[in-house]
Amino acid sequence: MKVAIATNRELARIFFEMAAIDEMNGIPFKPRAYELASESMAALGDEVNATWKRGGVKALKDLPGIGQSIAEKIDEYFRTGRVKEYDAMKKKFPVDIWALSKIEGMGPKTIRDLYKHLKIRSLKDLERALKSHKVRMLPRFGVQSEEKLARGLSMMQHAGGRMLLGYVLPLADRIVERLGKTPGVKHCVYAGSIRRRKETVGDIDLLATTELSSRAQQGNVMRTFVSLPEVVSVHEQGKTRASVRLSNGMDADLRVVPDAAYGAALQYFTGDKRHNVMLREFALSKGYTLSEYGLFRRARRGKTATGKTGLIVCKTEDEIYKRLGMDTPPPEIRIGEDEIDAARDHRLPNLIHYGSVRGDLQVQTSWTDGSASIEEMAKAAKKHGLSYLAVTDHTRALAFINGLDDKGVIRQGKAIDALNTKLTGFRVLKGTECDIHADGTLDLKDETLVRLDWVGISVHSAFRQSRAAQTARVVAAMSNPNVDCLFHPTAGLIGKREPIDLDMDAVIAAAKKYRVALEIDAYPERSDLSAIHARAAVRAGVMLVVDSDAHAPEHFDFLPLGEAIARRGWATKKDVLNTKSAKDLMAWLEKKRPRGSVFT
Repeated sequence: MKVAIATNRELARIFFEMAAIDEMNGIPFKPRAYELASESMAALGDEVNATWKRGGVKALKDLPGIGQSIAEKIDEYFRTGRVKEYDAMKKKFPVDIWALSKIEGMGPKTIRDLYKHLKIRSLKDLERALKSHKVRMLPRFGVQSEEKLARGLSMMQHAGGRMLLGYVLPLADRIVERLGKTPGVKHCVYAGSIRRRKETVGDIDLLATTELSSRAQQGNVMRTFVSLPEVVSVHEQGKTRASVRLSNGMDADLRVVPDAAYGAALQYFTGDKRHNVMLREFALSKGYTLSEYGLFRRARRGKTATGKTGLIVCKTEDEIYKRLGMDTPPPEIRIGEDEIDAARDHRLPNLIHYGSVRGDLQVQTSWTDGSASIEEMAKAAKKHGLSYLAVTDHTRALAFINGLDDKGVIRQGKAIDALNTKLTGFRVLKGTECDIHADGTLDLKDETLVRLDWVGISVHSAFRQSRAAQTARVVAAMSNPNVDCLFHPTAGLIGKREPIDLDMDAVIAAAKKYRVALEIDAYPERSDLSAIHARAAVRAGVMLVVDSDAHAPEHFDFLPLGEAIARRGWATKKDVLNTKSAKDLMAWLEKKRPRGSVFT
């Protein structure tokens, strides 16, 4: 790979695979350091390269998750396009760990054993072995393990190469920023599923406008686009359209139109298709035709109402919808259902605005599987504009990440009380992400839970229970009077693990009955609740919570992804509990049960 197109994604892959290989070899400590470095590479975007250019290894060490050894490897990669230690590792273990690990159940040791016994190096190798039922014959595998891997592989293949919005959006923002600086460009935006904030993205749809009939300016935009450092190949390049392959494996398509057509083009290319079809049909009923080229009055008695073409210039989307007698549906809710009727009848809700969340109520720290201390996470949250967070480290059922028992939670509570005496303008809440056992009981004692400010519960095991058993399990846990929120309710991981089989109507009814909030987990792989379930919760009067599920300081960047899901679920600010101040949040919670003041 040329250094010119070196990406953070490639560095993330390298450090991820180095972590896995060291774990296979039983090397202590180093795997976690590489994992943190991989997460940082994925989250930091252009900041890594800009930091390296500014100050080399010394400056890189100031980035989260980056120590001396990692900084030296990043420096080596940016200088040479490779990391020698990684190359040596891959020579001994030539396996596509990055791809295989995306399948549920494919941890480092499983990947090691499959290579050792069956020489499985790639997804194709795994698919062949599964079809021939060779995996079940291996030591410590069996039929159930083979079937689980087959389901995981099928899920990943079904995703069809779509990538998570949280990891695509920074790249799309950078491309838009660069194209927007091209001389003559009036507007430059992304459209399609990115603008609608879908959880996964198939490609990047871009729209740029220039002055009317300015072929030279359109050519400038095209040349800039195909010359971007992220572009590895060009599929098509014309006067007003180009399609390229990016270094992250995605395609990006650019359309250039005259500025006068901006509104119609943006509306059309935003989609979705069902929304556009319904809108065109509505336009026809009002005496107009609508296309990507503009809004036109239909001819009457052989003539158009406004001269030769009938074109009504609509430089913005708002002008199109206004001409049709409608309010403008936000892009997030354009799915071709009842948003057209709501816009026509002027009853669209005032959706929660981005940046409305004031506190993050699911945050992990170095007490369990997080990368930073409580104080470091508090400072990062404040830097992101928040005024409080809840520390919700995992409990003892997750022993492999040192989950906390009751005594550990009490010790942590004392540390939080001490920290709060030092903080100004920020508050840390004592909380937990308490595991739900298979029988619906909780992983901590009630006398511990009652002393916490915030109690979240979640499922991390027994994913294959029947619908009835799984629903009964979750509802039983929600009925505990100490519980405030159900975290990532369906426990799925996009493209990796199927959601648990829940009767969500029953879960939402239980949330209302027991006054338990439902979380929208903004972590890209989770994106849970779905927009459908979020809207059902809003209709039922159940409070939502938007959290980052942060395990590192940079993960607070994910919060807008959760706000996007809330918007797609038609949620307003009053529907989201953590848009309240810390004081108002605690007052709301006190109505359910008294909170423990301090740990003594």
